[in-house]
Amino acid sequence: MTHLHTQLDAQGRLRHFLTIEGLSRKLLIELLDQAEGFLGVAQQAVKKVPLCRGKVVANLFFETSTRTRTTFELAAKRLSADVLNLNISTSATAKGESLLDTLRNLEAMHVDMFVVRHAESGTAHFMAAHAAPHVSIINAGDGRHAHPTQALLDMFTIRRHKGGFDHLRVAIVGDILHSRVARSQMLALKTLRVPDIRVIAPRTLLPAKVEEAFGVSAYYDLAEGIRDVDVIIMLRLQRERMSSALLPSEHEYFQLFGLTEERMKAAKPDAIVMHPGPINRGVEMDSAVADGRRSVILEQVTNGIAVRMAVMAMCLGSQGSK
Repeated sequence: MTHLHTQLDAQGRLRHFLTIEGLSRKLLIELLDQAEGFLGVAQQAVKKVPLCRGKVVANLFFETSTRTRTTFELAAKRLSADVLNLNISTSATAKGESLLDTLRNLEAMHVDMFVVRHAESGTAHFMAAHAAPHVSIINAGDGRHAHPTQALLDMFTIRRHKGGFDHLRVAIVGDILHSRVARSQMLALKTLRVPDIRVIAPRTLLPAKVEEAFGVSAYYDLAEGIRDVDVIIMLRLQRERMSSALLPSEHEYFQLFGLTEERMKAAKPDAIVMHPGPINRGVEMDSAVADGRRSVILEQVTNGIAVRMAVMAMCLGSQGSK
């Protein structure tokens, strides 16, 4: 299913940012280039640009995530937008308000953009389908489906370190099956023409037919999978998976799939290590790797603000061109 019709306006500009699927390589590169320009804003004495002055952005987080919400809030404020943070889990849903009621009430307050995070897959698409013509929706993570801004900030971080994409070997390690981040990353890497995309996990944590569906290579052995790669993306292991039959213990997972300095030797000497956070230290990787010279994890957080500024600026900019 393609969501092209709901994401772009009549001029082919980004109106909503719901998924990487269906977006062109040209558009992704344009967003990365725009984010590059925003990176310097944090170094200015006044950390603001007036691009979205007068616009109102509402953060609708039905699922908690301090870092994602905070970086979206900072991004909007750096664009000079006004920001509403709504703790929906304790307000609207507690009163039995439906998603559409929440949307309509906030539209009546002249909100221009909603940043939506929800445990149900498809929520952001549903809201985009019902939003008023002047309103933009950004998906900040929906169920197991997509987390497009995380994938884009990861691509931005990779490009800053590796220059381009067409010569890279990239490995994604961990719970591929349940990860919306992994889905978005695989789509982005494919769109940006990365020739060698690898997914590494226990068989129980890989989707069926993942190789055919996403054009990736599957590996069940960490050492083999990360051999000679340029980029290693470690995924957060959901602790609730441990209590199911999908995984043995955290200790055993670390023995087989945890990233250590020793195991890093299989990758290229200048390979970088990434993680969407928060890290379970001693489960996905040890602290020596997380805090080591090849880790770019904190850079990802910094880059996330610039990338989210680029996405918001493009969506809010398309509103003005109607």
